[in-house]
Amino acid sequence: MCRLLAYLGRPIQLDCLLLKPEHSLVAQSYQPREMTSGVVNADGFGIGWYDSDRDVDPFTYKNLLPIWNDTNLPHLSRYIETGTFLGCVRSATAGQDVTLSNCPPFGDRRIMAVHNGFIDNFRKTLYRPIRNKLEDDIYQQISGTTDTEHIFALFLSLLDVTADHHPQSHPPLTSALHSTLTILTELARPEGVKFSANFIITDGHQLVASRFAHQTGAPTLYWLRDDPNFPDSVMIASEPLFEGDWHKCPEESIITVGENLDINIHQI
Repeated sequence: MCRLLAYLGRPIQLDCLLLKPEHSLVAQSYQPREMTSGVVNADGFGIGWYDSDRDVDPFTYKNLLPIWNDTNLPHLSRYIETGTFLGCVRSATAGQDVTLSNCPPFGDRRIMAVHNGFIDNFRKTLYRPIRNKLEDDIYQQISGTTDTEHIFALFLSLLDVTADHHPQSHPPLTSALHSTLTILTELARPEGVKFSANFIITDGHQLVASRFAHQTGAPTLYWLRDDPNFPDSVMIASEPLFEGDWHKCPEESIITVGENLDINIHQI
C-alpha cells in the first residue's frame, strides 16, 4: 500500500510538507502507522507540483530510490514553492516492475493523479476489460504496466464524456472519478475481483479524492483544512502528518476541494 499526500492552498515551500512534519511523507515511507498491506514504501516515489505564477503544465520529479535515500530532495524541496502538490511513496504490488514508467504521479497535460490501492491479480482479471473501455489515443499513451495507470487512463477516457452529459451536476473531475469507480465495480463484480482505489486527482485548481474499495477494506484517507500552521489550505493524506484536526474520509466516498477551498463529500 502506498502513502499519498496532496496540498491545495496558499503557496508553500515543499520541505514544509515533505520533510518537516513529525510524520512526514518521508517518515511514512519507512515507518507507516496505518498500512494494512506491506511494511515499508521503498519502491520509489514521485512528486508533482504546479507553478504558482505561471499557467503551465505541472512538473514532476520521480526516483526509483526510497525517498529517504534521495539526497537531492531536501535541496529541491527548499527551492520549490507551490500552491498545488501531489506526492506518493510507492509500495509496489507483487509482480509489478519497479521502473520510472510505473512510478506515480501519472499525468496528462494539466491533470495529475496518485493512487493507493490494488486490483487483485490485475493482469489476469481487469487488465483486458479496462483496456477495452479506453479511447484509442489514451490507450496509446499507456507506457507502464500498473493497475494505477490503467485506472487513470479509464478516468481520462470518461472525463470528456461526463463533462458533456452532466454539465450541471458535480464538476467534471468529480463526475469522471465517480464513473470510473462505478465501471470498475461493474467489471469486477461478475468475477468477484477485489480492488481498492484511494485516488487523488488534481488539475492545479482543485483536488478530487476517493476512498473506495470493492470486496475488501478501504485504505485510510484523511483531510485537514486551515491548520494554524498551514492557514488557507487543505491537505489530503493517507495518514496524518502531525497532531491536528484531521478528519477521516468516509468509506465509499469522494471528496472535492474547490479553488476557494470549499469541501464537498458525497457517497458513491
